Amino acid sequence: MNVPPPTDWNHIRAFLTTAETGSLSAAARRLGLTQPTLSRQVAMLESELDLMLFERVGRRLVLTQAGQQLLNHSRRMGEAAAAMSFAASGQAQAIEGTVRITASDMLSSYLLPTVLQKLRHLAPNLRLDLIATNDIRDLMKREADIAIRHVRPEQPDLIAQHVLEGTARFYAATRYLDRRGRPDTAEDLAAHDFVGFGDVDRMIEHFHGFGLRLQPGQFKVNSQNGLVAWDLVRSGFGIAPMYDKIAQQTPDIERVMHWVEPVRFPFWLTTHRELHTSKKIRLVFDLLADTLRMEG
Repeated sequence: MNVPPPTDWNHIRAFLTTAETGSLSAAARRLGLTQPTLSRQVAMLESELDLMLFERVGRRLVLTQAGQQLLNHSRRMGEAAAAMSFAASGQAQAIEGTVRITASDMLSSYLLPTVLQKLRHLAPNLRLDLIATNDIRDLMKREADIAIRHVRPEQPDLIAQHVLEGTARFYAATRYLDRRGRPDTAEDLAAHDFVGFGDVDRMIEHFHGFGLRLQPGQFKVNSQNGLVAWDLVRSGFGIAPMYDKIAQQTPDIERVMHWVEPVRFPFWLTTHRELHTSKKIRLVFDLLADTLRMEG
């Protein structure tokens, strides 16, 4: 009986990531590889299996029928590899190595430096990798060890702790208000500009719930990047909502629209269930929880 040789996991991972992202360049970025290296690994898997797994349709790679049949098997292998990695990390008790934290760019800049300073004293051999992004990093795929989110995760293998209930109000730069006036009523807002944070249509829809009827034309500037958008507010481009603790740290900013109720939103600290048994993960997790409660 001829037994086929074992397939290299790196080749399977290259295939799986390419299938999930739909392009070699995106898959290479996710895995931290060069595109030629990733392309070579996919080609080697096709050669090992004597199958064509992808075909090109326009700019995207689309799975062939053979690729579709192998995809679920590859996903199960990926889940098994991640589970083994989680188990190994959970048994590591030394306070050293790397812990990856993901949070929004605003929290990463304004609140997390306090945590990092404390950790430098408590665990000087620990390396912290801060992933400042506004998208949701996948803890199940180990893109981060700990995440700070505003929604509670639904995956059963993740544990979450509600650490804070934040509030946000509307703010503008003193220079803007000196130039355009300070709105006292909802009717005054028609004469004011607003700064957009990402999806302006969603912002406008959300503001309807607070009795605000804003128009797209009032959002003269907009940025997906929270730090950039907040700098635009500081530079006098208009009014925007902001987490109160961040606004209080920002000079030359005033609260406006006092008649509007504060926006309330939760902070959830999340990690994988097995990682929570790791001493270094537990240390960072608990310190984050304590500091966010105090700072928030």
